[in-house]
Amino acid sequence: MKVKLQINKRDALLFADVYDIEDADSFGKAFADAWAKLRERQLSGETSVGALMDHIGGTVLDQLEGAQISVKAIRG
Repeated sequence: MKVKLQINKRDALLFADVYDIEDADSFGKAFADAWAKLRERQLSGETSVGALMDHIGGTVLDQLEGAQISVKAIRG
């Protein structure tokens, strides 16, 4: 089944993508992909060494704290 995985925090969209989820393995892979993309974006968005070092100490969990995660089926 195709689903849209979306992560919002304080009415701001942090992440959205579409995945084929058929079982627990594909469900886990979708969330692992979201995690990796959030982490990559966090690190690639820094323009100075100091800001990069600040983010290295942070985690994706810091970004996700208080976030809302939704999974919606895409039909038709």
